[in-house]
Amino acid sequence: MSQPAIRVLIVDDEAAIRRALRPPLAELGFQVTEASRGEEALQLLHAGAFDVVLLDINMPGIGGIETLRRIRASAPRLPVLMVTVREGEEEKVEALELGADDYITKPFSVRELIARIRTAHRRVHAPVRAEDAPIEIGEICLTPVRRVVTKRGQPVHLTRKEYEILHCLMSRAGRVVTYARLLTAVWGANCREEVEYLRTFVRQLRKKIEDDPSNPVYLLTDVYVGYRFADAQMLQDKADEAASFAGAEEEKS
Repeated sequence: MSQPAIRVLIVDDEAAIRRALRPPLAELGFQVTEASRGEEALQLLHAGAFDVVLLDINMPGIGGIETLRRIRASAPRLPVLMVTVREGEEEKVEALELGADDYITKPFSVRELIARIRTAHRRVHAPVRAEDAPIEIGEICLTPVRRVVTKRGQPVHLTRKEYEILHCLMSRAGRVVTYARLLTAVWGANCREEVEYLRTFVRQLRKKIEDDPSNPVYLLTDVYVGYRFADAQMLQDKADEAASFAGAEEEKS
């Protein structure tokens, strides 16, 4: 039995971007609807059901941030991916703090966009995990009941704050956790601005969980925004990319 098509609402005032995205998405079985302004998107969302919204931040009218705010008020679980420009770090952070599921930066590849859409859709439809259930991603396993972390079955000795950082990130695997949100969760609201302090702890944590801390696989940085812990799909994509590169190199030799 075939899966129903993922219904995507593209909200972008640039017609060229909408025209570029519709064919590859439709070819892969996505059902695509377009809107050029936030006001139009809200009307479409009120009138029909969608599975994912691709929302440009910089648009005329009410703009992407206010559109996101209104979407979250009426549809708190609807996956929303923000489309941003490379220099828009403050807007990315604001969007994530308002409840955006992820962001993608222009210029982006269609392949990356499709992967992000599928990941966001899969995440919202995944079974709800009990808060005290073990979290296992790749070779890392975190058991909240015992506050134990293992790698390849061997215990990883973490400080209390290192454990809390890791738990916060692994429980939101695949999603960006902003610096401010992570600092608040681990140290409290008074420490929202202590980004350098957080970076020190993350460096120590990488030394304990990564094979190569200078080239992390699990604990990833979203520059100027925050951190994310890779989910299973991200690890698989990275492994596939490495295998493809190795195959290409072998053909050359």
